[in-house]
Amino acid sequence: MNDAGFTVRRAVPEDAAAYARTHVQTLGETYAHIMPAPFHRDYEARLDELTAKHARRLEAESRDSSTGTSWIAIDETGAVVGFAAAGPQRDVAWQQGVPDSSIKLELHHLYTLVRTHGTGLGQRLLDATIGDAPAFLWILNDNPRAERFYRRNGFVPDGYSLPCGPSWYHKPMFRMHRGAGA
Repeated sequence: MNDAGFTVRRAVPEDAAAYARTHVQTLGETYAHIMPAPFHRDYEARLDELTAKHARRLEAESRDSSTGTSWIAIDETGAVVGFAAAGPQRDVAWQQGVPDSSIKLELHHLYTLVRTHGTGLGQRLLDATIGDAPAFLWILNDNPRAERFYRRNGFVPDGYSLPCGPSWYHKPMFRMHRGAGA
């Protein structure tokens, strides 16, 4: 399947529930080989909380796009099958002394359902969300498909790594960045 059957558009507050459901599903699919079963059950149990969190973020973005931008991908049936968000560098406690990136645009997340992998949809979401702008992201170790994708898009590891927070079972991750002109 090519990506011609997908619509990519800015997410709006009314998309929060579908965004959250797809978020939970993609986490389960993407990290089945990395994360323990309780991780997936915990996210499923937190669906209402995630919906509210996404609704707050999408509402803030609808008032002021400098807070970030979120995008969704919709298939021909109207179902959300992917999403991405970027914005200013997050101030997160788990960074444990890792210096802030000199690049201020962070790709917060980008996920698509497994059934859409290989269609070009991830590329469309990345292009919509950050284009070719300098940016950085954090990626879990042992996620070779995602690492290849980001490398194809000019991202390289910057040498910083650390464990995720407790809800992510302290799994190791590393930072990748893409500078100007990448």
